[in-house]
Amino acid sequence: MPIPKSKEELIKIFTELGARSPELWAKSQMEEDIPQLLRFLFLKSAWHYVVAEGDSFWIEEQIKLARKWPQAPYAGLGQTLEKLRNQGAANEDLTTIARCLQAQMIFSLGYLLDSGPSEQTAEIQDVRWGLFQVDNDGRPLGPAISGLHESVLELDPTQREMRPTKS
Repeated sequence: MPIPKSKEELIKIFTELGARSPELWAKSQMEEDIPQLLRFLFLKSAWHYVVAEGDSFWIEEQIKLARKWPQAPYAGLGQTLEKLRNQGAANEDLTTIARCLQAQMIFSLGYLLDSGPSEQTAEIQDVRWGLFQVDNDGRPLGPAISGLHESVLELDPTQREMRPTKS
């Protein structure tokens, strides 16, 4: 994907993609040379894997899967969800727990990409990794897409940055 070179083109794309502050994203990319469009695209895509607020369908699905395959990987999720519901936990509360943990995982993975392995020994002290846009052959293009953890909350689809709903 060729990245637009003008601020106006970037603003248009950020707007079409639903960015809350398209001008700020574009300005940062142009003035600070940060691949903000790529950061935005990655994080917006990551948020598609977070349970949507108000969605409790996933709970029933996990319980059904755990009943069908009680020894399968992740079956403990459905089993635990069923126990919690039997003890009176509301679907909304279970969904809030899932959403928070999933959003925290996006943050943690973004931070991990910038910081390197948590285990540091002399043999692996220079190990680093990164997220890059790649060409059709899988070769990195442009600078690393870093600082993802800084923008995770901004892309919360509820626009509350994972804060609780007002009671």
